[in-house]
Amino acid sequence: MRHFQAVELKGWLAAQPGPVTLLDVREPWEFERCRIDGSRLIPLAQLPGRLGELDPALPTVVICHHGVRSLRAAAYLEHCGFADVVNLSGGIDAWAKTVDPGVPVY
Repeated sequence: MRHFQAVELKGWLAAQPGPVTLLDVREPWEFERCRIDGSRLIPLAQLPGRLGELDPALPTVVICHHGVRSLRAAAYLEHCGFADVVNLSGGIDAWAKTVDPGVPVY
């Protein structure tokens, strides 16, 4: 598993030649408040039951509020055979503060 700071992730996403899954593992109320464009919501507690909705062949970036839940989710995805998993260190909070100030913080 790789760990990217928000600025690193922005550059990495811009350089990706193909599709990437942006997986947000926060709760629905958090996702409604703010999100990274293009991300999809599967709350951490629902991840085991919804794993089949994800493509393990695609690079998968896991996002949460500060990076703790996403770290757990990323480790789980790797355990389940996902080959290219990235944890967003600092989460959406770091993204809002360093990459996209238009994203609300909470």
